[in-house]
Amino acid sequence: MRPWLLALFCLLFSAPARAADYYFTASDGARLHYTETGPAGAPFLVFVPGWTMPGWIFAPQLKAFSPKYRVVLFDPRGQGSSEITATGYNQDRRGEDLGELVDLLPGKVVVIGWSLGVLDTLAWIHQGGSDKLAGLVLIDNSVGENPPPTPVPDPPGQPVPPPRNRDEKMYDFVAGMFRSCPARDYLDRLTASCLRVPQAQADELRRYPVPRSYWKEAILSTDVPVLYAVRPRLEGQAQNLLIDRPNTSIAIFPKAGHALFVDEADHFDALMQQFLDDKVGL
Repeated sequence: MRPWLLALFCLLFSAPARAADYYFTASDGARLHYTETGPAGAPFLVFVPGWTMPGWIFAPQLKAFSPKYRVVLFDPRGQGSSEITATGYNQDRRGEDLGELVDLLPGKVVVIGWSLGVLDTLAWIHQGGSDKLAGLVLIDNSVGENPPPTPVPDPPGQPVPPPRNRDEKMYDFVAGMFRSCPARDYLDRLTASCLRVPQAQADELRRYPVPRSYWKEAILSTDVPVLYAVRPRLEGQAQNLLIDRPNTSIAIFPKAGHALFVDEADHFDALMQQFLDDKVGL
């Protein structure tokens, strides 16, 4: 075979499939977006992002897992390319939204929730929505275990910074999720997506009105395999979850930022693949 033809063949058959955009209408009328790619008939991996974040923040995982799995990146309501609705920014509606997406997918699914996506996933489970669940990956948020997370105080003696506008605050928040800071154009694009969520809806997403026990009840109510990947501030919860809940695996990321699946994508992807192989059997 001629070298140029071999190169073209390798490019065509080694590159991941392009993700396609899909929309569905939730039971309250909201038009919600997700992207999907991967081999037809493959097991589904559904990724749920954090506060105000778009699903495409999981781009490293889409690249890593779409050759073998059907990868779905979900934009929760108000986020990414989903409709900005006036209401529905609470754990009950967000759990329903995720459940209605899962119901559209054939067969069992593994759900991967990060940050607020952990709580949205546990809210769906709390509502009795785990019949299609094959496994759970929960990334860097509390699951209601003890000890409760403690706020990180400001360093003593630091001057009070001047007031900033919302754009500046969001940019700092986004940049602060990474230990290894991505390129400026990436941060600008991610910040712009987060700012799409109006202030009132973003604030409501920070105030899920349930006690911490709600999340623990949810995770203890299902016996599917769980991988709990966290930074050291949640290591105590991870260790207690191992005691309280069989079929749980934990992973601690001491050198990563909150978006640990981006900061240490290769390490995270390898752990997740091992979990899918050994614990979930996919």
